[in-house]
Amino acid sequence: MSEISDTPEGKPRMAYHLASPDAVKAMFALSVAVQKLGIEPKLLDLIHLRVSLINGCAYCIDLHNREALARGETARRLNLLPVWHEVPHLYTSRERAALAWTEAVTLISQTHVPDDVYAHARTEFSETELTNLNLAVVAINGWNRFAISFRKMPEELK
Repeated sequence: MSEISDTPEGKPRMAYHLASPDAVKAMFALSVAVQKLGIEPKLLDLIHLRVSLINGCAYCIDLHNREALARGETARRLNLLPVWHEVPHLYTSRERAALAWTEAVTLISQTHVPDDVYAHARTEFSETELTNLNLAVVAINGWNRFAISFRKMPEELK
């Protein structure tokens, strides 16, 4: 794959929210549904940010980093999220299980979600919770694919 964008630097390809309001409305409905599933907001922040880091989505990394900080997450934990495996003491067992699951599902074509990742997740999450966690991962991956495909840019700093 080419590293060179064929759109001018910092310019979105198109306003997909205007091109298909119904598609964006469906994505927002999914996000609202995820918010109502009982996943702890701080855990959801970590999931959103980790998926966005894996996928390289600048818009979502910026957005979810700011949201997590606003909810009281520490800059240290956010900064070390890409290497959470190396600093397990900074994340709870439940967070580590969720992060491993999140990575395996996001990279599903490479990982096929290994049995050990599933087993670890099941020690921390009920069947319902893991299903809900999976939907959260699916939703943020969907948003990343919209933002990356159409080159949605982070908001200007104020």
